[in-house]
Amino acid sequence: MPVRLILMRHAKSAWPAGVADFDRPLAARGREAAPLMGGWLARKGLKPDLVWVSAAKRTRETWALVAPALSPVEPAFLQAIYAASEDGLMDLVRQADEACGTLLLVGHNPGMQELAGGLADPRRSDPDALCRLSEKYPTAGIAILEADGRWSDLAPCSMRLSTFITPRALGGVDED
Repeated sequence: MPVRLILMRHAKSAWPAGVADFDRPLAARGREAAPLMGGWLARKGLKPDLVWVSAAKRTRETWALVAPALSPVEPAFLQAIYAASEDGLMDLVRQADEACGTLLLVGHNPGMQELAGGLADPRRSDPDALCRLSEKYPTAGIAILEADGRWSDLAPCSMRLSTFITPRALGGVDED
């Protein structure tokens, strides 16, 4: 069965004084970019079967702004995504239910960029998308990876990076 992994970095967050990193909210730019990216996912027919979101405030707020464009999916808010390494995220994704065809993961850098880059097989991936991904994974950026097989079989270089899209590419706000 083919599987599709959608990796979305949280939208731009604010840095209010005295607020712990985990509790940082979205900035105005993030509140603008998140629904733009959700609309793009919907127009492309990229509706997830399963959604896992970091438990951090900025990722939960990102999902809340993306979700209205997609079919109703009850997300799981997972502490394990927050500050997770590439290996930690890989282990998590391998645990996805095998009945799930499309998994959307909303998380943080550097883990999201490292996971996308680590999973992408350079021989089968879109070269432009892979190049842009390796340079920068801006806030609200989305990487789409696909593979034939099962979640439990995922390994480095086992997926094809088909798309890497950012708010700027859609005419949205500047990125960081």
